[in-house]
Amino acid sequence: MPDIRLYILMEHEDDPRKCTAANLVRHGEARRASAIASIPRGAVVLDPEAERSISAEDLPIVRKLGILALDCSWKKLERFPRIKTGLRHRAIPFTVAANPVNFGKPQMLTTAEALAASVYILGEKGQAHRLMSRFRWGETFLDINLERLEAYSSAATSAEVVEAQERAIQRLIAAKTG
Repeated sequence: MPDIRLYILMEHEDDPRKCTAANLVRHGEARRASAIASIPRGAVVLDPEAERSISAEDLPIVRKLGILALDCSWKKLERFPRIKTGLRHRAIPFTVAANPVNFGKPQMLTTAEALAASVYILGEKGQAHRLMSRFRWGETFLDINLERLEAYSSAATSAEVVEAQERAIQRLIAAKTG
């Protein structure tokens, strides 16, 4: 089965040598989207404010049209008003960052971590490992999130992913208070 097509709309806010999105594009793991118009209409866009989580039910459309990640501060999403139309918005469920800047912080993912989590949840574990192999800390991201990613990838729907997320968060809370 071919890899899921990955697109990245880059704002070039980071040092290009440290930017995970630029690294993925440089190595041919993702395509740089020059404009919103270059992304297939109906593709899935990763959006932390989305009402639905990415899940196995997205796989048919993702196989056909791909996933778009925005390589910019989430605080700047309003700069992309056209992102709101014609794309399917999906959030990434609870995961913990392994990148050197935000190590151990929930939901503070790099673009590469977000894309790897997405394809893992969609069942493309080999592609997720290959994406993360581009970074010294990449496998650590998959290791520290393994239990959660496995639970999310076993879920058939967005609602089931959210249920798995709630169980994961409850386990974390219990471990800290226990």
